[in-house]
Amino acid sequence: MKPYPLLFKPEMKERVWGGRDLEQFGLQLPDGPIGEGWMIGDHPNGTTKVVNGELAGLGLDQLREQYGQELFGSKGCSKKTGRFPLLIKLLDCQDDLSVQVHPNDEYQRLPQGELGKTEMWYILAAKPGAKIIYGLKAGVTRGELTQAIAEKRILDCLNEITVEAGDSFYIPAGTVHALGAGVLVAEIQQNSDSTYRLYDYDRPGLDGKPRELHIEDSLNVIAYDGAGATRMKTELSATNQWLTLARSPFFVTEKGLVDQEWALQTSSDSFVIHIVCSGSGAIRWGDGELPVTPGQCYLLPANLGEYTLTGSMTVLRSYLP
Repeated sequence: MKPYPLLFKPEMKERVWGGRDLEQFGLQLPDGPIGEGWMIGDHPNGTTKVVNGELAGLGLDQLREQYGQELFGSKGCSKKTGRFPLLIKLLDCQDDLSVQVHPNDEYQRLPQGELGKTEMWYILAAKPGAKIIYGLKAGVTRGELTQAIAEKRILDCLNEITVEAGDSFYIPAGTVHALGAGVLVAEIQQNSDSTYRLYDYDRPGLDGKPRELHIEDSLNVIAYDGAGATRMKTELSATNQWLTLARSPFFVTEKGLVDQEWALQTSSDSFVIHIVCSGSGAIRWGDGELPVTPGQCYLLPANLGEYTLTGSMTVLRSYLP
């Protein structure tokens, strides 16, 4: 089997805060408010299947079992779970998400077989005035946060930031955060579905009942002195060069502006994932070529070797460090 860029059928997730904006990428959405498109995933709560080429119809879990290191590279499977190590999402936030925090891999109360969750966000689009919550205010202690939760004034303890398209946020495990209404986001994260909610605006969930909060777990895993979260504007001054947005123990994510032809290559260590943010172009490799459009997420096998991005487009590139 000759390697080629893999495109997957997303797993769509209904969320109380979701909408229909992922349709702008040509994606087929089920009924209801769709908040998350799991674009590339190998998780018990959602596994994507290949839709193009010789491997069409196979799930990412089946690729892992049949081809493993050949496709994903020597670092390409989680040492803890054996699964694909990353989960790639597109998020449509029509309402505020819950205030939440994620555990790290070492948290003892993680569900069996689950990873912690370090992630990053790239803002694809933002309505004027859209905001996110990003970390605790300086000096907030566990005791002060606990008291604020009891007195229903948790928002007084949180940093609120106005965002715009092109903003990038690195969110290590232990960082309190929440996306706000009016943003469309690309998310690169550890392959985990573990979220602890601190606050959910006292709203009902999709079933009409209040969504569960996880106060004790949240208070346990928060990094009160900071976990190394960083944010940046990502305007690019040159084409065909990578700007590093996030470098973590779990993934590296970079942004590039493609102009005409950009020759690149994979390595035997890791697969490469490209998310097309805007513009249009193609991926060329060996004797193949695929047109690409915004919202598409491609997995390039570790053994693909040399390939070329063409056209005029903004892309994210993620791989294992």
